[in-house]
Amino acid sequence: MRNNRRGGKYRTFQRTDLPSFVPGERGPRSGTVGLPLRKLLISVLAGAALLLAAFPAFAQEQHKQEPPAFSSGYRLPVQTFPAPRAPIFAWVDVSVLVAALALAAYFSVTRRSRTGIRALSVCCLAYFGFYRQGCICPVGSVQNVALAMTHSGYALPVTVGLFFLLPLLTALFFGRVFCAAVCPLGALQDLLLLRPVRVAPAVEQTLSLLPYAYLGAGLLFASTGASFVICKYDPFVGVFRLAAPVSMIALGGVFLALSTVVGRPYCRFLCPYGVLLRWASMLARWKPEVAPVRCVNCHLCASTCPFGALRPSVAAMEIEPLPIRRRRAARILATGPAIVAALAALGWLGAPMLATVHPVVAHADLIWTKHQAGRAGVAGTVVALAPDPSEMPVLHEAALIRRKFFVASALFGGWLGLVVWLRLLALSRRDDAPFYVADPAACLACARCYGLCPGEVKTAE
Repeated sequence: MRNNRRGGKYRTFQRTDLPSFVPGERGPRSGTVGLPLRKLLISVLAGAALLLAAFPAFAQEQHKQEPPAFSSGYRLPVQTFPAPRAPIFAWVDVSVLVAALALAAYFSVTRRSRTGIRALSVCCLAYFGFYRQGCICPVGSVQNVALAMTHSGYALPVTVGLFFLLPLLTALFFGRVFCAAVCPLGALQDLLLLRPVRVAPAVEQTLSLLPYAYLGAGLLFASTGASFVICKYDPFVGVFRLAAPVSMIALGGVFLALSTVVGRPYCRFLCPYGVLLRWASMLARWKPEVAPVRCVNCHLCASTCPFGALRPSVAAMEIEPLPIRRRRAARILATGPAIVAALAALGWLGAPMLATVHPVVAHADLIWTKHQAGRAGVAGTVVALAPDPSEMPVLHEAALIRRKFFVASALFGGWLGLVVWLRLLALSRRDDAPFYVADPAACLACARCYGLCPGEVKTAE
């Protein structure tokens, strides 16, 4: 039945052949899709502003916590990383990754088995997590690729490049099956999920900007040679290695506790590699499908999914008239370049603070502070001390690094502006699907919804 209200703001579509509720289950709330756009716009813009404000403070905190000592003839300390394994063992890791990706695609897309996904998750968590201690992982390999592309002196190991590419290539064909069972970070969170709760749409829209910002920050600091922040602040490395700073142990504890009630908070709201997987999975040839036969709109799959990856049908949501959506999209298209330019300018202004994360720049700042202090002259005036000749190379190198940061920080701000612009455009779009379908970008192929689908049961019979 179609009901048009003249005085109403939206057209509401209703179907009388669908059950109004399912005993013991809660269907999707109409407010989830019909959330006022103004709240979403405020949330997205506020989230972008907070991100740009937080990164200079992050850089300042880095400068305070890790001031490099200097003296005459100072030499920069070598950044420590886990010792590389023998080449044969690195190729063993790649072989295990290939086998795990193949099994994940089989269990999720072909076999449609939640039991198989859980068993594979436990095995991958044991191997890639506790045995290999989370290194090397596709999430951190993003930084290795960025460093190899910007520094000719760094050669990207073949095995690291394969860890970066193989999950993305798999996502192009089968969706995010890497997230389903192979990634140890996601497996640990998924196994701890006990009583999932739904995240408010406005909160989820705001937090979903964080992975894009984290990806941009990781590329910024890695390409400039400052730091591998994604690996340094991995909240689960302390769990896998059973050793970490107190602050990281506390952060990991927070994520583990949050994982018991929120579906994979790190994967959804922080993982930078998830951004690349989202893009690849949207082109997947064989995507995980909720119903093997015609969907009957029973709402069971949407009630089960803890990640909000299932879009409700046109019968369950309110749709704005097409002219309103077109006018909004036109306004967003017109203001988009200004948003990108403004955030790029903010990134450029924050470059001096962000550059202090680099150890060479931090050391040069200490040298400069020492010589600016100077010494008292005969007449009581302050006379600056001349820099020591051995310190001049450090000052010169720091100046070159600062120039790189001005360019990289402006690109980082422009990247955030582009993300905000595209997100606002997406908010003005509505997918009028005739039944429940999984969003390939948000679906983690966990196979939770398969067993509850009536079409799945009918097919099995």
